Amino acid sequence: MTVIGIHASHEQIHPTALLDAVRRAEQVGFDAAMSSDHFSPWSHRQGQSAFAWSWLGAALQATTLPFGVVTAPGQRYHPAIIAQAIGTLGAMFPERFWVALGTGEASNEHITGEAWPDKATRAARLRECVEVIRALLRGEEVTHRGLVVVDRARVWTRPEQPPLLIGAAVSPETAAWCAEWADGLITVNAPAEKLIKVRDAYRDAGGRGKLHLQVHLSWAPDEDAARATAHDQWRSNVFPPPACWDLDLPETFDAVSEHVSVEQVAQVVNISADLGWHSKIIREYVELGFDEVYLHHVGQEQRAFLDAFGDHVLPEVR
Repeated sequence: MTVIGIHASHEQIHPTALLDAVRRAEQVGFDAAMSSDHFSPWSHRQGQSAFAWSWLGAALQATTLPFGVVTAPGQRYHPAIIAQAIGTLGAMFPERFWVALGTGEASNEHITGEAWPDKATRAARLRECVEVIRALLRGEEVTHRGLVVVDRARVWTRPEQPPLLIGAAVSPETAAWCAEWADGLITVNAPAEKLIKVRDAYRDAGGRGKLHLQVHLSWAPDEDAARATAHDQWRSNVFPPPACWDLDLPETFDAVSEHVSVEQVAQVVNISADLGWHSKIIREYVELGFDEVYLHHVGQEQRAFLDAFGDHVLPEVR
């Protein structure tokens, strides 16, 4: 059966409220959770950005849900530190934790003061990080000198079974590249024809493991409220690559999204007050072959969404 999970958005919600949300998600029937990992939000209106790795320990302890996190080693995070974090959570919560690895966004990585590399360099750097992380999780001592530098590192606390390293991709080209190294794939909601291309590119290139999908949605009992929430919270997130990779500050995202319409937001967020419509859309994602689907209600208030989807959407989808 397809896993239906919740996405925990640190950019939008205080970590205490987010912990309450994942507890409630488990109570109403969600199967799993995944977490963002940002240093800054996409907009001043979102207004949060807690440290995901601290929060993950609390969330795994507070629930029995499996968790994933989407992160970007290489600039803000040294790969040995990420390996140590993965090892600790994997050892404490066996077989409940996975990590999706991407090439990052300037909005989070510029804080180091280093130059923001082009996409090809970031991809090569991530591939080095993957090899370093895997070796460290095998218990090897690692020295590496390339786009990242590691000197005689060893991770001492490790799980018996290393957590899965999932590839993050939004294009068929990146999905095919992820197939070379990843234990699975994660992407975001898009028109069916695009999702099919991403799915097929990964599988045709030999990609193994499960397919994960993050779904942005906005629901409220009233259609106008659902549209207003999506426009307020997610209009800074409508820009495709490379803009979303290369813009660096919330102020910049706010400036360029000033005139974004709710219709533009609806191209990247599933907006409706109709719970049956949401059920239908989620079932269509499942039918495309996604093994795990993570629902991200883009509003800052989560309780009403969780209760409504727990009562009406999850049973319909299943």
